[in-house]
Amino acid sequence: CIKYMNLTLANLPKMQKLKKLHGLPNISPLVSSVEETPEPIPTTVKGTIPTWIHGSLLRNGPGKFEFGNQHYNHWFDGMALMHRFQIEDGQVTYRSRFLHSDSYKQNSERNRIIVSEFGTLALPDPCKNFFQRFLSRFEMIKPTDNASVNFVKYKGDYYASTETNYMHRVDPDTLESKQKVDWSKFIAVNGATAHPHFDPDGTAYNMGNSYRNKGAFYNIIRVPPERDGPEDNLEGAKILCSIAPRDKSKPSYYHSFGMSKNYVVFIEQPIKMDLFKIVTGRLRGKSLNEGVYWDPNQETTFHLIDKQTGKEMPVKYHAKALSTFHQINAFEQDGFLMLDMCCSDDGQAINNFLVQNLRQSGEALDEMYNTMSRPLPRRFVLPLNISSETPLEQNLNTRPDSTATAVCRTNNQVFCTFEDLHGEDLKDYGGLEFPHINYARYNTKPYRYYYGCGFRHLVGDSLIKMDLESKKFKVWRQPDLYPSEPVFIPSPNAEKEDDGVILSVIITPVKDKSTFLLVLDAKTFEELGRAEVPVNIPYGFHGVFNSSA
Repeated sequence: CIKYMNLTLANLPKMQKLKKLHGLPNISPLVSSVEETPEPIPTTVKGTIPTWIHGSLLRNGPGKFEFGNQHYNHWFDGMALMHRFQIEDGQVTYRSRFLHSDSYKQNSERNRIIVSEFGTLALPDPCKNFFQRFLSRFEMIKPTDNASVNFVKYKGDYYASTETNYMHRVDPDTLESKQKVDWSKFIAVNGATAHPHFDPDGTAYNMGNSYRNKGAFYNIIRVPPERDGPEDNLEGAKILCSIAPRDKSKPSYYHSFGMSKNYVVFIEQPIKMDLFKIVTGRLRGKSLNEGVYWDPNQETTFHLIDKQTGKEMPVKYHAKALSTFHQINAFEQDGFLMLDMCCSDDGQAINNFLVQNLRQSGEALDEMYNTMSRPLPRRFVLPLNISSETPLEQNLNTRPDSTATAVCRTNNQVFCTFEDLHGEDLKDYGGLEFPHINYARYNTKPYRYYYGCGFRHLVGDSLIKMDLESKKFKVWRQPDLYPSEPVFIPSPNAEKEDDGVILSVIITPVKDKSTFLLVLDAKTFEELGRAEVPVNIPYGFHGVFNSSA
């Protein structure tokens, strides 16, 4: 179904009470274990898949939620299952493989959970004697290499990635695991996000924490685009800048970051990690997520780092407490940096995505959903030219038609409020997350369109295209169908920003083996075709398109 809505951004209240939903359908099959499909199988194409699409949609996410009689507690804990939809000459094939991480192999060999994950603490080995099991409680929880979040690309190679220090280099054609790579062997970090950004020349930027004797630090990472030899992976990576947290014993959790042409933008949000609780988790019998909490009394801080010099800008930008997982875009114009991202007014969602919550039904499911804050697209306008002569206590945002504010408290501190990149009608679709743009041509630049998933459930249940100029959006939504993050692919010789297609994997909990790859015209948001594949796929996280054109 295609729907058009007029959106106005003028003078909307910032904290509107959201309408409660009732009778949400059970989605347990979307968070249940499935079998892999290691050899390519054909799909049944209905409609038309454009013949100019050459390449594969690679997706990553959890695919196995138990070993033996032991079950994972958190959605993020499931073993990584990689998917490949190969598109050539209007036809599509599908294959999938479990990532052969050390975590997966050890768990499989013992048929129980050996390696702890974000929300699941591995129990002591029952084969050890009592004294050995007791001593094991004093060991640190070791980082997992279960890279289930995304596919990322460094120096032409694809890696299955998570947020620890481990990634796995993967053959994008066969999905075979080729090499386990440890960030800490190249630079002094204890992890990195699964959402790097890229300059046009292929230079990659990322962020990762380091934990030192003096406490935690946030680090900006730069990886060069060229490889020095066939075995080169992260050689040449360097830490561009290190930032001290507000509280070094309780740094902020972050899933991604923003980047404009000249700046990396780090959002220090009040989702905090209590390092003492995390370090002593095994001793206390608690998993890592027990050390992550939301502190609504702290402000959000935006840090700007100059990409050329590696220096953090002296001005700090502050906002009220908010949480963000994904940024939409960031760009500089007329002395301002526009930072667009999906935000919530509450940061407790990360601990709400327990498997038992996702598998609830009836009133319990409704209550869980209705107590969660909705992610909404918002823009902050950060003035760049702050000096000792900048006036205090007045709005510095002079952009026409912008309702965001930026007020200098001191000469190195600016307090900002956002403007909505949506109208009230978007709330009828549960807000928006998993944002995507025409990244290759419009990342770090002024842009008009973004795409995402609407969330009238705990997972995405619609696809949305937002037009920032006309203030209209278009929606693809059908009953009992749950789309993945939309991925934009530009058409050959594209002239307009939305010349291309949207790819999304659609799954359903009500009919067995009824998955399909959906292809939408990005301009009209009408369905061009779908490729049906007789497999079950759990609801996943992120992916990329690997072009073979």
